[in-house]
Amino acid sequence: MDEYLLIESQGPWGGPGADRFVADATRLRRAGHRVALFLVENGTSAAFTGADEALRELLEAGGQVWVDAFSTTHRAFAPDRLLPGARLVDMDEVAGKLLEPGVRGVWH
Repeated sequence: MDEYLLIESQGPWGGPGADRFVADATRLRRAGHRVALFLVENGTSAAFTGADEALRELLEAGGQVWVDAFSTTHRAFAPDRLLPGARLVDMDEVAGKLLEPGVRGVWH
């Protein structure tokens, strides 16, 4: 089983690419791979109340949704409105994951 850390920096309004990237994450998870989707910069906007259904599908499939705490703070998003199941992370956790053997990082 492979492990992926997918990194999304675009928000849902940026076009269909972000939704397709999340759908790719869900497909990987349903194929049995471990998947964490890290939302950074404008991508963090997808992880709050009213977020895209695609993130809920990823969580329901057993994937993880990580949201950059720094980006969230600088965009004045309220952490209490975070999508249930998503969690705030700092860059040290992201860097640690990328340095683990066998983890494949993919940036969109």
